[in-house]
Amino acid sequence: METASENRKMNVKRLVVKVGTSSLVYPNGKMNLETIDQLAFVLSTLCGQGKEVILVSSGAIGVGLNALRLTERPTDISAQQALASIGQSKLITLFNQRFDHYNQAIGQLLLTHDVFDFPASKQHVLDTFDRLLSMHIVPIVNENDSVAVDELDHKTKFGDNDQLSAIVAMRTDADLLVMLSDTEGFYDANPMTHDDAQLISTIHTITDDTYAVAGGKGSRYGTGGMVTKLRAAEMMMNDDKEMVLASGADPAIILDILAGKPLGTWFVPERKGALKNG
Repeated sequence: METASENRKMNVKRLVVKVGTSSLVYPNGKMNLETIDQLAFVLSTLCGQGKEVILVSSGAIGVGLNALRLTERPTDISAQQALASIGQSKLITLFNQRFDHYNQAIGQLLLTHDVFDFPASKQHVLDTFDRLLSMHIVPIVNENDSVAVDELDHKTKFGDNDQLSAIVAMRTDADLLVMLSDTEGFYDANPMTHDDAQLISTIHTITDDTYAVAGGKGSRYGTGGMVTKLRAAEMMMNDDKEMVLASGADPAIILDILAGKPLGTWFVPERKGALKNG
């Protein structure tokens, strides 16, 4: 692990951006319209520069809670799936409005884990990604929470959108996964309880000790946490790919990251550590 800042610039052609519920929904449950608009602007700008961009977005249940003016996430599956159904339609409508404002077309893909388990369905969904990207359209991906369940013998759920974003990045052969969260990156201790916690700029290996530092769950509106982000990063590194974890407070950080500014925490396979610097 490295705590000293280092410049890192990549020649990124295909990019996956994952945004969590905490970036789209305020703690009081209201929609963060400013972040949604800024995210649409930044990704539209990247498309205008000739990059291929895929957005993996959480938030369906959080938006559903807001739509029904509920303050607590229900525990029973059918209620969660109903909220996901309500929230997903509202969320994609918001994205469509904001991306359209910047003259950028989008497409929606709702996925379940079994899509990638069978060769035919896997190839069809990858062909869809490729066709959308070749048409300069931004695919917006979410898990199909309104139908996916994990009680069945054959698992259909990804478990969380952090893992989903890593799977999408790997399957579409993206150059980089940018994961936006409610933290500036990965720290050597919990910054909420340790004033001396330091941001780690680069991680080449994820160990049991790394997971031990992570601990804890996500916000009450989302299901993710630092552990799920580490799992996603480990998946990426095992596939010889890179991921950066950074704050989603201002999506313009994506432009800074691609420009090589030392922001967030980069997860880089050891064998690639010397290839991407500079």
